[in-house]
Amino acid sequence: MNRSERAGPVVWTGIIAATCVLLLVVQQMLWLALPFLFGGVLHYILVGPMQRMVRAGYSRNSATMMVCLLFFAFLGLALTAAFSWSRGPEEESWEKTIGLYLDGGVAFVHNTMTLLEKRFPLLAEMHLTSTVNGIFRRFTDDFAEKHLGEILVALATWVPSLLLAPFLTFFFLRDGLRFKKFLARAVPNAYFERALYLLHEVDQTARRYFEGLLKLTVLDTAVLALGLWTIGVSSPLLLGLMSAVLAWVPFVGSVVGCVLVVIVASTDAPNNPFIAYGAIGVFVLVRLLDDFVFMPLTLGRSIRVHPLVTVLMIFIGGALAGVVGLMLVLPLLGVVMVVGETLGRLVTNPRLRARHRYARALRARQAAMDLDVAQERRARITNAEL
Repeated sequence: MNRSERAGPVVWTGIIAATCVLLLVVQQMLWLALPFLFGGVLHYILVGPMQRMVRAGYSRNSATMMVCLLFFAFLGLALTAAFSWSRGPEEESWEKTIGLYLDGGVAFVHNTMTLLEKRFPLLAEMHLTSTVNGIFRRFTDDFAEKHLGEILVALATWVPSLLLAPFLTFFFLRDGLRFKKFLARAVPNAYFERALYLLHEVDQTARRYFEGLLKLTVLDTAVLALGLWTIGVSSPLLLGLMSAVLAWVPFVGSVVGCVLVVIVASTDAPNNPFIAYGAIGVFVLVRLLDDFVFMPLTLGRSIRVHPLVTVLMIFIGGALAGVVGLMLVLPLLGVVMVVGETLGRLVTNPRLRARHRYARALRARQAAMDLDVAQERRARITNAEL
């Protein structure tokens, strides 16, 4: 029998209710939830090489240390290379580069407003272009003075939290097995086999989820890069990868990724806004495919949930906890599903409950026998003294 056949409506009601409660709790602890999410992703990326090194004869500590050092060294070199490549041969400053792309975005908005005024005379009578230009001018004038400082402060508050991710990754790899043994020792002997199964399934569910997340990232990157390359946008693979990673944070990440793609497209062709419109169309199409095709087939299948339940839980998570709910509803659902179904089978299994009651009775009988022996010894000592 498969898992869905074993789980009844009562168990699934408890699973969905527990998932919703956890979403509300995690929403209040986002500063800790995000490092755990990134740490979990890195853990399941590195656990395979670490286990191969352990099988090759290295100790767990040495294997974990070497894998983490090699990975983060490679990541640092990749970021350095990307930084150097992004500077280009002309060694333009970051200020000029950012200003160039901002000008491209402003030009796109201006051209869009002009086209709308030509298409709808009422908008021309409302002086839409001049009004929007005034808003942009005031925003850019105040950006460095007001908004830039707020953005930097917000990023600074998140940096200490995100720096926990590498430390969590290291300790997940090194002490994960020890933590499982610690949890298993607290389980009664009658439920020990089921508890081991529960721990294994929770670990496998989290692993399947993060592997599904990586597959989803690859699919999004490939499809978006292909679409952007087709319409002639520069650096399609880099833009596709950045947008796919940003999409790990649903809605907000998608909006930021779309803005990034539009700015690059409008900078590439400042006099042809239809390139940027085509980029928007490609991005929206990829997002629709992601939400209704890719995500149910990767993340939904990775945690073995029906695609309809996956889509519904995404909407429920967004309604309950906003961006946090959209991002974390599926891994929470997978873990709670495994725990809930296993506990449901434990509660409804008469043989396991009978074994547990019998073990408790044996321990009580053994304790009583020890008490009887102690009382007999005390009585003999008292009689001897008398």
